[in-house]
Amino acid sequence: MQIAKLLLTILRKETEAACPQECCGILLGNGTQIIEIVPTRNVHPTPETHFEIDPQALVDTHRAARQGGPNIVGYYHSHPNGPVTPSATDRKLAAGDGRIWAIIGTEGKIAFWRDGTDGFEALSYSVSDV
Repeated sequence: MQIAKLLLTILRKETEAACPQECCGILLGNGTQIIEIVPTRNVHPTPETHFEIDPQALVDTHRAARQGGPNIVGYYHSHPNGPVTPSATDRKLAAGDGRIWAIIGTEGKIAFWRDGTDGFEALSYSVSDV
């Protein structure tokens, strides 16, 4: 998987700005390349420990993809006080649809996971300057 250094910086800044709540959003791209992120509101009733992407943002992003925009390849959220591994809640809510999940933790650590039919699989990634 590949992601631009600037997008990693944005993910870290989103996490810092939302702390102590979880931030969340949508990853756009093609195949294994993330080319854009769409920050969204965390509409979960307990955003300190859970996330829920704003449904309207999902609808709008799907609509834009159907009209020729970039595809949704996954989602991101932060674990402000936890590790960058999928939590029990993450595993319970996962769709097993093959999408990428980015989890941003403390000290700017970021891990990427593939949400597969057999659970989450860790993904390696490279960072580009563009």
